[in-house]
Amino acid sequence: MSSKKIETALIAAGRTKRYTQGSVNPVIQRASSLVFDSVADKKRATTWRADGELFYGRRGTLTHFSLQEALTELEGGAGCALYPCGAAAVANAILAFVSAGNNVLMSGSVYEPTQDFCTKILSKMNVSTTWFDHSAGSEIAELVQPNTRVVFLESPASITMEVQDVPAIVAAIRSKAPDAIIMIDNTWGAGILFRALDFGVDISIQAGTKYLIGHSDAMIGTAVANERCWAQLRENSYLMGQMIDADTAYMTSRGLRTLAVRLRQHEESSIRVANWLVARPEVAVVNHPVLPQCKGHQFWQRDFSGSSGLFSFVLKAKLSREQLAHYLDNFSHFSMAYSWGGYESLILANQPEELAAIRPAGGIDFSGTLVRLHIGLENVDDLIDDLAAGFERLGQ
Repeated sequence: MSSKKIETALIAAGRTKRYTQGSVNPVIQRASSLVFDSVADKKRATTWRADGELFYGRRGTLTHFSLQEALTELEGGAGCALYPCGAAAVANAILAFVSAGNNVLMSGSVYEPTQDFCTKILSKMNVSTTWFDHSAGSEIAELVQPNTRVVFLESPASITMEVQDVPAIVAAIRSKAPDAIIMIDNTWGAGILFRALDFGVDISIQAGTKYLIGHSDAMIGTAVANERCWAQLRENSYLMGQMIDADTAYMTSRGLRTLAVRLRQHEESSIRVANWLVARPEVAVVNHPVLPQCKGHQFWQRDFSGSSGLFSFVLKAKLSREQLAHYLDNFSHFSMAYSWGGYESLILANQPEELAAIRPAGGIDFSGTLVRLHIGLENVDDLIDDLAAGFERLGQ
């Protein structure tokens, strides 16, 4: 990224005249076939190294190129691949760099579909997965095998929100396996709160469905790669037929323009709610990276430039099925839904045994029901009142 501050960069990125055609926003160019003016024009466009050349709809249009250029600048990479959802970004980024007989070193607290991809898809391709405790630092080097090709991180952890010591992990991997490709699911920070490539990570992956889109009405995955990985990621993703439509690319670009403002409000409101929860007698622990009690808080403080609106808390008690339904079914402002990152507040819950079942390394260290919140853009006092009413229901 240039010397521009992030708020300015989010407004300007990908908005050159080539993409806007004189308007404020990039044009929406819907196309399958793209017409060549000459044989020479066709030859130039066919050359893969000519990033940004109009060639065929699957490769992208001006709308896609604008978004890719913007995300590449914002995350400090060499290029950006686009996918129909975050899970596709994870799967195809890994597939671009593994072959039969390889090993993937995977954090044990990653997003459950990422785990499923390893156990249900990679295993069929004779690609093994080694799970490591999310809290691991330099000791991760002990798990590296001669055939380890990809190391996959996610920080903060899915659901339980532990922040990883990414610089220590990267240094350890580079000392033991310098050719291994280090990837991270960087969705929580929308790719800008943690500049993963600046810390030596090779590929930063996002479910742009969350904060980039910001309105819960479209799905997209992104992967920004550094110089050594970009050509291989780009070509493999193209050969796998990975693409998005021009309208979704446009909506994602539009989401970038308000991202800084939205994240600032998500952060402010979520911290206020988190601090309110800390004082509640029903709550055992609040897992918000901003709070000192959150595992890895010191790494968040050192490496991140801010916070988003997603965090969790653990109740002192494990709720019965009836209690949990009574608790979750009657909120006024918190909706139950998968995903997050939109303007609306969301709530979901997991029982400890459910989380233990999807923690292949590290396990869990609590016995109460865990509640995950996404704090949206509603008035924070209304949200706190809604949560207070939920606690009152638990006492009934």
